[in-house]
Formats: sequence, C-alpha cells, structure tokens
Amino acid sequence: MTTRLLGPACALLLASATTAAALEPVTFGTNWVAEAEHGGFYQALAEGTYERYGLDVTIRQGGPQVNHAALVAAGKLDFYMGGNMFTQFNYTRAGVPVTTVAAIFQKEPQTLMAHPTSGVDGFDDLEGRTIFLSNTGMLTYFLWLQAEFGVTEEQVRPYTFNPAPFIADEESLQQGYVTAEPFAIFQQTGWMPTVLMMADAGYDTYSTTIVAQNALIDEKPEIVQAFVDASIEGWVSYLYGDPAPGNALIKAENPEMTDAQIAYSIEAMKEHGIVDSGDALELGIGAMTDERWRSFFDDAVAWGVYPADLDLKGGYRLDFVNEGVGLDLKRKLAAP
Repeated sequence: MTTRLLGPACALLLASATTAAALEPVTFGTNWVAEAEHGGFYQALAEGTYERYGLDVTIRQGGPQVNHAALVAAGKLDFYMGGNMFTQFNYTRAGVPVTTVAAIFQKEPQTLMAHPTSGVDGFDDLEGRTIFLSNTGMLTYFLWLQAEFGVTEEQVRPYTFNPAPFIADEESLQQGYVTAEPFAIFQQTGWMPTVLMMADAGYDTYSTTIVAQNALIDEKPEIVQAFVDASIEGWVSYLYGDPAPGNALIKAENPEMTDAQIAYSIEAMKEHGIVDSGDALELGIGAMTDERWRSFFDDAVAWGVYPADLDLKGGYRLDFVNEGVGLDLKRKLAAP
C-alpha cells in the first residue's frame, strides 16, 4: 500500500486552518444529470462536508448537451466523474494529463434486462436473442459479451434510450443501469424485468470514478485528498444516514427526478453492493487495487481495444484511497 498524502487528522487541521480564510474553490463535473447515482457528492455539498475539509465545491451536472469529458481534458474542470476504466484508458492513450484517484462504484451498474417470461435466467441464455445496445455499449461491454458469451454483432439492434422496441419483443434484451431502467420498465408496463448484472458475471471494471487534473495532483495534493475524503464521507452519509439533504439538491438541479426513482436507486445501490462491496468493505468507499486495474486492462488488451504497452500505472494512483476513510462513520450510522 502506498503512503497516504494527507491523513484524517491532517485533513481536519487543513479544514480548521481554512475556516477563517477563503475556501479552496474546486469544480467537479458529473457525467450525467443529477440523480441518486451521484448522491454522495451532493450529500457532501449539502451537509457542508466539503466546506469542513476546506473546499468550496461547485458540482456541474452533465447531460446529453454537456461534454464534461472534453472540458476536463482541456483543463477546464478540476475533477471529473469518469464512467468506468475505459474513461481513463482513453485519456491515457490520448495523452490527456489526468489521473483516476478513486473508484466510488466497486461494481459497474450496467445490466442486461429480459422479459420475465422469456426464459432468460443468465448470460448463458443469450444465444440468438435480439439485444438492444447503445453505441457506447458496443464499444465497451459488448466486447466482453462477445468474448465471454459468444454474442454476435448480428444479434444487436440500436438502443436509442427508448424502451418501446424491447417492451414489444418478449424474446429480446436491453441494456440498462440496475439503479434506473428496471424501475422505468416497471412504471411503464407493470412488470419487473429479469436483471442480469454484468459485474456479477465477471465484468470487473470500476465505475463512477474520480478523475483529477495532474497539475492539481502535483501542485496541491492536499486538495485532491480533501476532495476524495469528503466525497467518501458524503457517500457514507447518503447510503447509511439520512439522504434527504443530498436528494434536495439533486431535485433542485434536476426537477424531473422523482422521489420514487431516487428511493429505488438508493435501494438498488445497497442491494447490489454497487458502492460498498468487495475491497471497499475493509479499505473504505473509493477503494482501488493494482490487481483490479491490471485484470480489466488485460481483458481490454485481449479484446483488441488498447495496446499492451499503454501506460497503465500512469493512469491511476492509490495513495488517495484505501485508508478506511468513512468506516467509523459507517459504523456509527449503521448502529442500531
């Protein structure tokens, strides 16, 4: 384990020292509109956790018309919410000076959904079935589906984020986040789809990562540490405490978000261990390991996506995580 740059005690000293001074302004861009899947970040903002760590954080929500991935590449954002490990691999290949410093989601929430009457019980039942996938899906998890389960391009139909074709074809499958699309299907049809979790079948990418500017890491590592630690505490509070403060900010940012959707998403994150499972149980939310990065990278190389000599180690750092931040707060909040 690498040496931690800023321990909890030092972080508190930093926060105390900056109380009377100006807070450090940082901007964090998300990769979609405000939703429960971003809840821990909004919780840290709403509860004043970022401020307690000496930060004046602005969260800029993403969306279909917002390209935060390009803005962080151009140095216009301090931090960015990466989607999965492909995000960092692509930045590294393009020479963009950013580094992944934490992985909030230990599991990729991406799923395939099937009709409950289709007879699909697992990934071994995909042969010959129509599967609705997005363009992004074809460039990422389709490669895994192809390599591990023999899914072919001939089976794929375009998914345009309209579930009507899937609903109409009882033998088909559709991509979807376990925290969102199953609930949307239920609301439209009255039946809950069968959900196949890719992460539980070996698709082992991290998701909802924190990507930081290299210049910030080099010049102000204490700010990076403070943002990571405060975000972790926000996620612990959101999942194990009262999520109402974060939810209020989410709905203010995204008025179309409903209480029912938020409640479903939070429960799904807990049920499937999206945030708090695996290494995070002992190392704390945000945990990452060399072994996990190497495992997924080797798969991506085998799929022909990246060259084997890509600078894997230069794309992530472990010294901002894995120190058990938030575990004491979790025990406190989860106590009967």
